[in-house]
Amino acid sequence: MSRFIVRRLLSVIPTFFIIVTLSFFLIRLAPGGPFSREKKIPPEIMANIMAKYHMDEPLLNQYFRYIGDVLKFDLGPSYRYKDHSVNDLLGAAFPVSIMLGTMALGVALLLGTLVGVTSALNQNKWQDYAAMSVAVLGISVPLFVIGPVLMLVFALQLKWLPTSGWINSRAGWKTVIMPIATLMMPYFAYIARLSRGSIIEVLRSDYVRTARAKGLKERVVIAKHVLKGGMLPIVTYLGPAFSGIIIGSLAVEQIFVIPGIGKIFVQSALNRDYTVIMGEVIVYSLILIAANFVVDILYGLLDPRISYK
Repeated sequence: MSRFIVRRLLSVIPTFFIIVTLSFFLIRLAPGGPFSREKKIPPEIMANIMAKYHMDEPLLNQYFRYIGDVLKFDLGPSYRYKDHSVNDLLGAAFPVSIMLGTMALGVALLLGTLVGVTSALNQNKWQDYAAMSVAVLGISVPLFVIGPVLMLVFALQLKWLPTSGWINSRAGWKTVIMPIATLMMPYFAYIARLSRGSIIEVLRSDYVRTARAKGLKERVVIAKHVLKGGMLPIVTYLGPAFSGIIIGSLAVEQIFVIPGIGKIFVQSALNRDYTVIMGEVIVYSLILIAANFVVDILYGLLDPRISYK
């Protein structure tokens, strides 16, 4: 196991640099730039701006300069947000998105697994049909529809919850209920469907039949044998889901006015703010790589048949 962990950690380094390199050059191939304006800037002023940010240098020089800064954990200055570095912008907004995404994925994992297990143990019964109907709705209805509907019902009509804000406002933790309920819906639906199919397959496996033949109680068979084997597809899904739910919080943050990374992400793309876009790519890449690394380790813990030799 330790040798596998070391190999996986070493493989992260070239993967990370390939992502950074491709992103750096692809962004600069896009039309326009961070200093493009409808009103043309005088050539002298443009030359001074380009020299200030070293954008008058050859592209390879810019690339190696940027890589050197990244290795020093410096993501550079923002080209459009004056007096702000990328580290400052991401440091202020990203924890909010991380917190929202983590809570939403945790709720989706808990409810999705519970619904999937209940559905699998009651296959072709009313519980199964009801659970899968909810799962289909969660997959089919987009977030920008679920969010406003929840806001209309629980905030405007029933007045139980605030329409917008974050936990540092007067409403406190009530502000996270609707954003979490909105953001977790598609992930809850996928986890419910995955867990149902996986558990049904495990229930038909030989080792479960053997466990039942030995006279073990049904709850012991379910808890010790079925759930452990049935969780493998869900663990696989959680890797990309963790990074996806943070990126996917963009619409939810806009709907509920949450001070996360969503607004910065949209504005940096529209403004061609190269350094901010690169900073977000780097952070998202690191999250995805780390999540997949954890998934690989959990595989061995959940299924002893998997070997890392």
